[in-house]
Amino acid sequence: VAREVGLLPDEVELYGQTKAKVHLSALKRLKNQPDGKYVVVTGITPTPLGEGKSTTTVGLVQALGAHLHQNVFACVRQPSQGPTFGIKGGAAGGGYCQITPMEEFNLHLTGDIHAITAANNLVAAAVDARIFHELTQTDQVRSFLKLGINKTDPMALTKEEVNLFVRLDIDPGTITWQRVLDTNDRFLRKITIGQSPTEKGFSRMAQFDITVSSEIMAVLALSDGLDDMKKRLGRMVVASSKRGEPVTTDDLGVTGALAVLMRDAVKPNLMQTLEGTPVFVHAGPFANIAHGNSSVLADKIALKLVGKEGFVVTEAGFGADIGMEKFFNIKCRYSGLRPHVVVLVATVRALKMHGGGPAVTAGVPLPKEYMEENLQLLARGCSNLNKQIQNARMFGVPVVVAVNAFKTDTKAELALVVQMAKEAGAFDAVECTHWAEGGKGAVALAQAVQRASQAPSNFRFLYNVELPVIDKIRLIAQQIYGASDIELLPEAQEKVTLYTKQGFGNLPICMAKTHLSLSHDPEQKGAPAGFILPIRDIRASVGAGFLYPLVGTMSTMPGLPTRPCFYDIDLDPVSGEVNGLF
Repeated sequence: VAREVGLLPDEVELYGQTKAKVHLSALKRLKNQPDGKYVVVTGITPTPLGEGKSTTTVGLVQALGAHLHQNVFACVRQPSQGPTFGIKGGAAGGGYCQITPMEEFNLHLTGDIHAITAANNLVAAAVDARIFHELTQTDQVRSFLKLGINKTDPMALTKEEVNLFVRLDIDPGTITWQRVLDTNDRFLRKITIGQSPTEKGFSRMAQFDITVSSEIMAVLALSDGLDDMKKRLGRMVVASSKRGEPVTTDDLGVTGALAVLMRDAVKPNLMQTLEGTPVFVHAGPFANIAHGNSSVLADKIALKLVGKEGFVVTEAGFGADIGMEKFFNIKCRYSGLRPHVVVLVATVRALKMHGGGPAVTAGVPLPKEYMEENLQLLARGCSNLNKQIQNARMFGVPVVVAVNAFKTDTKAELALVVQMAKEAGAFDAVECTHWAEGGKGAVALAQAVQRASQAPSNFRFLYNVELPVIDKIRLIAQQIYGASDIELLPEAQEKVTLYTKQGFGNLPICMAKTHLSLSHDPEQKGAPAGFILPIRDIRASVGAGFLYPLVGTMSTMPGLPTRPCFYDIDLDPVSGEVNGLF
């Protein structure tokens, strides 16, 4: 696969027989090559079961490559083991549209998530150790200059300057950096640390987050090289001092160690689909609690490899209001890349739910409303489809709707979705059967994407980053979600004041919000309007480069359901094959 896509032997580092790391030297070698067409796959607001974005991404690239003979690459996120063993299962696609081998894709892959866990927890240990010891720190000219001290001779420092340099004076109540684990474990959402007598009474309340919500994951996804990643790692803010100044990982002296832990993780992972189409699997930030897109580096290398007439298809997490909005306003802003086409995945099942159908619950048989034709219910639910098409068009990019067909859908239902998508302003809308037929079932979609990529694309951002923080949040809430206004709780208002004072007010916004509704309330389906969006708190990922408001009650550590997916997973001791992983 590596040879066929144009990679040189010294640019590929094999990890077994089915996956490899690609060195960043490939991007340097290809820097003068023109980029291919850039396509982002998103979706309507999903049911808890998901609507097949990953399957559609794989089906589309298989259709473009194996059936239409175009140079093509898929760029997707590495899945977290939390959902894999929890309620959702894996993310390799489904049916005849999968990344293979799926057990390696869904589990350890090449160890990137483990590297992030190690790096993140090293920072957490450094924070608490620094508070505990607060002794000395290696002399660094960079740290002196940051503190406004222009002297380099330690003997010339005043007592006040020595104290300023030696002591970070971290305020424990402002620590925002948490330990992480790549497992759904609700009992780690609130813990007490430092209870051993050896910690001399220094204990505090803390928590674990899931690894993919770590800022280091977002840094990996948004970096455009090793040097940029190291700088971003050093800018990460972990707390404030008692003087109200930000304390960074650079201040802790841990940046170099983090870069060493992440030096292999920065290289994209190469795999393939069932039909032999190349795939980059790299980075995996959640879309509801992070920015939800695969890495900038993978996209940039892929765009060079496919050439001017080729296609790179990447996937943004959850619905267009979440992953796509962040793809445009955060990922494209930092990468400098501009998309040619949006593919919006819709299903009859999800649209019926948005039309007022019964709740869809994982592990529970679907109610009869989803198994029988009901055009009235479906038509009402298309309000969500309409809104998400509007959201995509707001950025000036042509939209192709992929109607992911299930065996319970009728011809009339599928035709209605296609019709209403076109009436809502989609460039085209196509019924797809790729789950059952592989790339062949997405050929019509691929042809529509080809046509759309030739149409004018007048890409624009939703907001200017120089706007005040509250104005940027309000624009997203009103324009993308349909809210009438926002309401900042006192803690959130305090953070706006703090981050603006600390110089972070000009960062993009990454909303942490439920993926099950356009609003903050997962029970509100369709296209709710006129609601007030509550902002509970705001946090800063300065290294990654965004502020993230917490909307409603968002948890950064998922829990396991009553019947988790791990019940079905087993290993055949004779063949060594993994069973029950999907």
